[in-house]
Amino acid sequence: MTRAACPGSFDPVTLGHVDIISRTARLFDEVVVAVGVNDSKRVMFNTEERVGLLEGVLADLPNVRVMTFSGLLVDFCTAHDVSAIVKGLRAVSDFDYELQMAQMNSTLAHVDTLFMPTSPAYSYLASSLVKEVARHGGDVSEHVPPLVLAALKEKLAS
Repeated sequence: MTRAACPGSFDPVTLGHVDIISRTARLFDEVVVAVGVNDSKRVMFNTEERVGLLEGVLADLPNVRVMTFSGLLVDFCTAHDVSAIVKGLRAVSDFDYELQMAQMNSTLAHVDTLFMPTSPAYSYLASSLVKEVARHGGDVSEHVPPLVLAALKEKLAS
């Protein structure tokens, strides 16, 4: 069985994330969406909320499961028999950073990193931009799944 991880903070999950995860699910027997837990990072949605949103959004993908991790991603991959990390790339600037990380990871564990270009429709999309636009009352409905849009509206209303 081939197992891949799609890691991220997913704060919030965007249609770009869903695109990469669903495309990865067509290539591997199982995909673990690895939600990073970093207590020093300021997030809009706590870990449980992010996991719940991902589980709801990805419910129609039977070979995808959502898990959390802290520490090194390669340690998580080794512990869960994950042979590949799949990262979405939006631009060349993403590649520079992700290549360094992939090379470091390969020295730490026997886990390969595969780069998947984002679909052109999502090449500019980032969670941080979605949050910023939503905080200022902008319409992000074309950038996030409906479940996430409702959660964003509720979070910003409180």
